[in-house]
Amino acid sequence: MQIDASIVAEGLGLAPSLLREEMRAGRITSLAERGVDGDSGRHRLTFFSEHRRFRVVFDETGTIIQRSAVDFGNSALPKSVRKISG
Repeated sequence: MQIDASIVAEGLGLAPSLLREEMRAGRITSLAERGVDGDSGRHRLTFFSEHRRFRVVFDETGTIIQRSAVDFGNSALPKSVRKISG
């Protein structure tokens, strides 16, 4: 599943050019998950920066059906937020 960089940049509160730099440097990471059972056909992409988590859920056609972001302000992203439960 692919997502436009501008959507991810907006979700993380960054300029698209900075997003690419941060990803290359390993300061922004991501997790891709595929739905099972009742969520079959859905995909969830989660992006992590130092202070923010951005998550997007797609349906089987690639349409975004949900977006969410958690911003921890000046605090670092807690390790527990980086753990995704399935």
